[in-house]
Amino acid sequence: MNAAPAVGPILGLVLLALACLAALLVRLGGLGLSREVLVAAARATVQLAVVSLLIAAVLGSAGWTAVFVTGMVVVAAATSGRRITGTVRGGAWWTLVPIAAGVAPVLALLMATTLVPARPVAVLPIAGIFIGGAMTATALTGRRALDELRTRRGEYEGGLALGLMPRDAALEVCRPAAALALIPAVDQTRTVGLVTLPGAFVGVLLGGADPVEAGATQLLVLIGLLAIESAAALITLELVATGRLTAG
Repeated sequence: MNAAPAVGPILGLVLLALACLAALLVRLGGLGLSREVLVAAARATVQLAVVSLLIAAVLGSAGWTAVFVTGMVVVAAATSGRRITGTVRGGAWWTLVPIAAGVAPVLALLMATTLVPARPVAVLPIAGIFIGGAMTATALTGRRALDELRTRRGEYEGGLALGLMPRDAALEVCRPAAALALIPAVDQTRTVGLVTLPGAFVGVLLGGADPVEAGATQLLVLIGLLAIESAAALITLELVATGRLTAG
């Protein structure tokens, strides 16, 4: 039985209706992101259409898979950098460090132990999930840390007055931001199977694997994400505290 939605006019109309509903709700709520919601939906449609056409060629070559994964890292860094600094120039590219440093060792470990086979069809989706998690943790940590430094400027200056180095004073103020940025990953892991059945589990299950194998795959992804997002959050916090990531 094919569980995928049929591609056709009905799918297009439903997607358009959902995107417009989301934008309308955001607009009525005064959140100021209605345009971003519509742009995000349109970009997702175009990008997935292009990727769907390219994916067969990409998965047929280890070299093209490596290029594709590198491109994913660059886009993730640009996205999180813009969220943190308001631009994609200059210091915004420091976001490459937490994303790459979080993902690379975990992905390398899984491939070295053969838990993830060194085949494009296995590496690409796992890498995408990991890069997405690192991007989210980096953006949340950086944005919240800068907000804390701005709103609690007096505490930061008080730390300097007490003799703390600028880095240490900044960490005292913005360290809670890293903890808050990890809450989504922690909650997703704690409630897996009780509240949600995440994509890796469902995908492996629909692919015909045993439920135990599907569960093992999802567990590997979730705990891998915990390690990756923890590393990304801490490195981002360090970049903010040392002045490498600043608001534009």
